[in-house]
Amino acid sequence: MGGRGTRHGMTAAAGLILAMACLAAGAAQAACSEAQVELRWSGGKAQFAVEVADTDAERAKGLMFVEAMPRSSGMLFVYETPRRATFWMKNTLIPLDMIFADEQGRVTQVHSNAIPQDTTTIDGGPGVRFVLEINGGLAKRMGIGPGAEMRHPAIEDGVWPCGAE
Repeated sequence: MGGRGTRHGMTAAAGLILAMACLAAGAAQAACSEAQVELRWSGGKAQFAVEVADTDAERAKGLMFVEAMPRSSGMLFVYETPRRATFWMKNTLIPLDMIFADEQGRVTQVHSNAIPQDTTTIDGGPGVRFVLEINGGLAKRMGIGPGAEMRHPAIEDGVWPCGAE
């Protein structure tokens, strides 16, 4: 079958090279992964662990009934095409900031501290393709506003593409 201590003919050196390649690939993926959104703006940079809502059912549910969310977490809403995105807070139990971005991941608007359980429509404006919801008040404290750039694998032709620093 192979040398002593190896399987399928793989030598120890080949195994080490493969392991190093896998680690390098993992590091590259970590910089831009489905489970993470990164934002940058003049004066800062942030990343959030996210759940992605990219179906009608997932977007309709959003963060309803969530009682608490870690500071560096959120939900990324992904639409198939740019649109006028509107939200409300019915059945949402925590205050949220909604960061609206265009097709290239450029932030166009931030709605701060949406009120839990409120049924007032929150209008993100036209041309929205992505919406990142994070804990209420956090965008202002961090300085995230219009013009910031968002990076995630769903943003295919972004102003800050995956793989770029």
